[in-house]
Amino acid sequence: MAFPTLTSLARACLRPAGLALGLWLATVAAPALAQGQAPLTPEQRKAIVDLIRETIVKNPEIIQDALVELERRNTVAQAEAQRNAVAGEKAKLTDPATSIVIGNPEGDITLVEFMDYNCSFCKRAMQDVTALSKADPKLKVVLKDFPILGPDSVEASRVAIAVKNQLQGAKYFDFHNKLMGVKGRVNGAKALEIAKDFGVDIDRARKDMDAAATKASIEDTVALGDRLGLTGTPAFVIGDEIVFGAVGQDALKQKLDSVRRCGKTDCAG
Repeated sequence: MAFPTLTSLARACLRPAGLALGLWLATVAAPALAQGQAPLTPEQRKAIVDLIRETIVKNPEIIQDALVELERRNTVAQAEAQRNAVAGEKAKLTDPATSIVIGNPEGDITLVEFMDYNCSFCKRAMQDVTALSKADPKLKVVLKDFPILGPDSVEASRVAIAVKNQLQGAKYFDFHNKLMGVKGRVNGAKALEIAKDFGVDIDRARKDMDAAATKASIEDTVALGDRLGLTGTPAFVIGDEIVFGAVGQDALKQKLDSVRRCGKTDCAG
């Protein structure tokens, strides 16, 4: 998953002073303007800026407090935006044309995973998803090919999508796990090699790889990921929440259990 860059951190560090200035000007200038008084003169504005500067220098913790509050607001806003995005994409998230369903197709709860076959964190998360699927007979798992790590990943996904025309259910999941378990880079040739081991008709698979439906499936999933604001893999959708990264089996199970109890990933929230 994506992490903040030095550039983004630098931009964030510049915000508190501007925020503080804005707040001070709002508390001093706005009431005056609202009462019909004359706008602040350049001298008055300079005096306010000097006062702000002096206050921050003497109380530098103001900057830290502002950063904490800014992060809190951004987190809340991002979570709300993601919930709204998930709510608007319910049908697309489980669309059989762009998904692989494993576990119980009629399960009472759904775990959606956006993954890339060359993502090391997806390889780690594979064990968690497998364990959850085996331990919970009422869990529906939806796999979404989200090849964002280069041409090799796109090739591997094209093979995987083609293979779903020949393998279903547990057998497809075995193929998926075998492909995900490959050490090093995975490309189309390696994916076809593994598919052959599962008895797949390779000539048919090659044709399906090049089919318009295969290309459309990948394009639709990538577009869906963009609308959901996905910045990396793995990304899980549980209830109305997007969970980024290989967070571990226990964390995923806790959220799934909460959705069963109260319809949300956090029943206390």
